[in-house]
Amino acid sequence: MSDNDIDPRTPVVVGVGQFAERLEDPGYQRLSAVDLAANAARAALADTGADPAAVAAAIDTVGGIRQFEISTPGAPAPLGKSDNYPRSVANRVGAAPARAILDVAGGQGPQHLVTEFAATIAAGDSQVALAFGSEAISTVQHLAKAEDKPDFTEHAEGSLEDRGFGLKGLMSRHQAMHGLTDAPSQYALFDNARRARLKLSREDYATAMGELFAPFTKVAAANPYAAAPVERSAEELVTPTETNRMIADPYPRYIVARDKVNQGAAVLVMSIAAAERLGVPREKWVFLHGHADLRERTLMERADLSASPASVMASRHALELAGIDAAELSTLDLYSCFPAPVFNICDGLGLKADDSRGLTLTGGLPFFGGAGNNYSMHAIAETVQRMRAEPGTFGFVGANGGLMSKYSVGVYSTTPAEWRADDSAALQREIDSWPAPEEALQADGWAAIETYTVKHSRGGKRTGVVIGRLEADDRRFVAMTQDGDEEILAHLSTGEPIGTRVFVRSFGFGNRVTTSEARMDELFPPRPKVLRENYEHVLVRRDGHLLEITINRPDVRNSLHPQANEELDEIFDAYFADPGLWVAILTGAGDKAFSAGNDLGYSASGKPVWVPKNGFAGLTSRRDLPKPVIAAVNGFAMGGGCEIALACHLVVADATAKFALSEVKVGLVAGAGGLVRLPRTVPAKVATDMILTGRRLGAEEAQSYGLVNRVTEAGKALEGARALAAEILDGSPTSVRVSLQVMAETQGIADTVDAVTHPSSALEDLMLSEDMVEGITAFAQKRRPVWHNR
Repeated sequence: MSDNDIDPRTPVVVGVGQFAERLEDPGYQRLSAVDLAANAARAALADTGADPAAVAAAIDTVGGIRQFEISTPGAPAPLGKSDNYPRSVANRVGAAPARAILDVAGGQGPQHLVTEFAATIAAGDSQVALAFGSEAISTVQHLAKAEDKPDFTEHAEGSLEDRGFGLKGLMSRHQAMHGLTDAPSQYALFDNARRARLKLSREDYATAMGELFAPFTKVAAANPYAAAPVERSAEELVTPTETNRMIADPYPRYIVARDKVNQGAAVLVMSIAAAERLGVPREKWVFLHGHADLRERTLMERADLSASPASVMASRHALELAGIDAAELSTLDLYSCFPAPVFNICDGLGLKADDSRGLTLTGGLPFFGGAGNNYSMHAIAETVQRMRAEPGTFGFVGANGGLMSKYSVGVYSTTPAEWRADDSAALQREIDSWPAPEEALQADGWAAIETYTVKHSRGGKRTGVVIGRLEADDRRFVAMTQDGDEEILAHLSTGEPIGTRVFVRSFGFGNRVTTSEARMDELFPPRPKVLRENYEHVLVRRDGHLLEITINRPDVRNSLHPQANEELDEIFDAYFADPGLWVAILTGAGDKAFSAGNDLGYSASGKPVWVPKNGFAGLTSRRDLPKPVIAAVNGFAMGGGCEIALACHLVVADATAKFALSEVKVGLVAGAGGLVRLPRTVPAKVATDMILTGRRLGAEEAQSYGLVNRVTEAGKALEGARALAAEILDGSPTSVRVSLQVMAETQGIADTVDAVTHPSSALEDLMLSEDMVEGITAFAQKRRPVWHNR
């Protein structure tokens, strides 16, 4: 096919550019991320061989790849940042695009954006589009505390299509609770699983990783844009030393992506018609022959943790669309943040680690540099240059995002080819239909290790992370080792742990794994279900069969942090286990607040935050409350405080009480039961109003909706609760307990007759109880019954 036979809307890559600076370079300029990208964009404009100013003026669309400092909520930007990165870069190069895009996070972004721009141009909705990205992490870290640090803050006028972080399925609060917060520890899970699948020893697999990456260092050493241009041997790469310390088993530092870079890259795509109009020489044109974008299942949904079949499917589909196979490729650049994603594509396409063509054009992320989400923009730039130098050959770019989660592929060549749409959507539907293991968020019992890693901190602390399967039902779980448990760390650090038997137990702060049940009991001695003399954050008072529990944190409006929650959980365990205690009252110290809920000040401190397995205050997630709990609400019951009150059987409020689910006001939701219990307690419209606006209900209004049982005068909530408790204590504790059980058992039965006829063992227990006999006898004898609670 000649150029003249092609649809003039066919997209072609016509310009690529790169720019980098290192701290130690002569003439180091301390450039911002915007300036780095602008320099790369200028290089791309010049690379077209046409008038750069005319080309810049023709740009109608720009797309920026997110820097790390704008890739996650709350990420710091110590030197400031642009509020419209794409337009800041466009302004630098003299472009005034109608459309500016800030793409989602992930290393797949550069290839995905180039593919998207090509498709948009082919559809006639764009003529000239510029994609770019950059990172100034090295400069930011170097100058963050300098007295003369630069200010990279800037404002750019114009619209912005901000696509958000795009982190859904890539980050999990549950996984973060178990140490999976950093890329090395998560990718290590894949490489260890692959090693076990191949039945390789630790030593042999380390050798394989070193041999995979040693050629990458040679390429990086010759690359003028590389952040670490040092050639290293395979042995040097994987031998732990003081400078090559272990990060996460099996990774020492040298084979981990290097994010301390100052790099930018840009790719210019336009229609053939625009290229001809602007005078871009035909020898500059590079066509996108094949492309695909696929997303893997989330980490815990993957059937096999040793591979990413979605990435391989994307690679094969792009090659199929290009009409070639892997053997016909002249160049390859496989995203190489760690060995796992490179091995994965090699395994899937039948490539050898020592392929004579090489597996990188840049030197790879650990050596060239892991330029945030933008690495593959550099790979595309290198590929385009190679395609021009070797006309008619084909180059492959594999761009990986997340945890081998998102994979975008491009196959490039100077050979003319019209645009062809891919069939990624159908393949994605197939991937999404794959069966997934069931996950146990709270894991308890014997299990087998599926994969693992051991994380190494700079200070020498080691923490193990295990993904395993429960013996009882084969559900998958993630768990951590407990600090100081050298026994399990030794097990994970020698021989082959995968497939071996371990013991896991769940706690409010997460799942913990060790070598045996006995060892677990040593690490976490069973807590006796008895009341202590004193608690740090809670007061308890026993008055006959009544237990009064007071949250004693009035200086923070009785808000709860993990330690207070743990004490309340312990107290309620003791209350429900003590046959001599029949009714409990929960209140707050002082007259200002019952509880303001979660202690946000503590949460913002950066300290670990968790709640017990039984939920907030040891109540909101407790499946069984077999004895009455009365909330005595004095003042504010806000957020989690309202959720605690909702979890109690009865609520007595004084006239000053205010109830609200105020979480939306601080960017949270009422996740401790409020979203479920409130609509089941008050009218749906009222609940929705409270949940979406944080609206406060006074005591009398709350009573009118059924949220409150009784209202007292100001300051008398506890007295009112005591009076209510006395009425309950006047009845049979056995009858009270049985009544609560039957109500709980039938709550989910919609049909009234079915609920009435529901067989309950509690009724059988009542028929055999001493209290039933005593109650009937006392009635007949016209005396007060003496309850036995048995």
